[in-house]
Amino acid sequence: MDINLPLILLWLVVISGGIWLVDSLFFARRRKKGVGEQQEDPVVVEYAKSFFPILAIVFVLRSFIVEPFQIPSASMVPTLQIGDFILVNKYEYGLRLPVSRTKVVNIGEPQRGDVMVFFPPHMNDTYFIKRVIGLPGDKIELKNNVLYVNGELAPQELIQALPPVNPQVEIMWENLYGQRHLMAKNVPPGEYGNFSGTVPEGHYFMMGDNRDNSLDSRAWGFVPERDVVGKAFAIWMHWDKLLSLPSFKRVGSIQ
Repeated sequence: MDINLPLILLWLVVISGGIWLVDSLFFARRRKKGVGEQQEDPVVVEYAKSFFPILAIVFVLRSFIVEPFQIPSASMVPTLQIGDFILVNKYEYGLRLPVSRTKVVNIGEPQRGDVMVFFPPHMNDTYFIKRVIGLPGDKIELKNNVLYVNGELAPQELIQALPPVNPQVEIMWENLYGQRHLMAKNVPPGEYGNFSGTVPEGHYFMMGDNRDNSLDSRAWGFVPERDVVGKAFAIWMHWDKLLSLPSFKRVGSIQ
């Protein structure tokens, strides 16, 4: 079961701030007036005073500026690896209210080639990360894992075939409207190696860079604009597993 961290954080801010406020308005003065009584704040009030500023700062940063995520699957290989810790820009596509996801300030829109975090239509409480392939109105075609957007070919350049003898996977550069990024595809193409569809208004077509090992818009449909979370822009750490040591060799911007 996925934990709704924004909602939990919101409640922690509200509860700790509420305790501090109520104590300040109604109880703190009485304690000061008491003679011979213990003047220290109750433990719950001390905790509220200590944690509220920290929780409030984290809430604002996470909701409106930058949010950290960990990559849990191989759907974005070779661009992102399992265990990559990334940063997501929360204001690139406009400011949204936490929990309700309502956009209140329109700053920008997703562009083809962006690596984006969002909520998929079939799992509206789970974060997904894929690449923006199609904008509203775009016609998307895949022919044997070769991409066409509005009839324009996204050229692919072979980097490496694995294994070298009788290759099963090809690592490629793909150029999507001038945006060059890495991708991987199986030889021969898998189940979703062929596709055709037009992106509805107010939606986006998302696809993983690990083309034959990604469940994305080819499987569960287009992503509504209201479910956009933000743009992934940097890897800040890589940590394979709990008992391993964190690595910073992959630190850098996300292409």
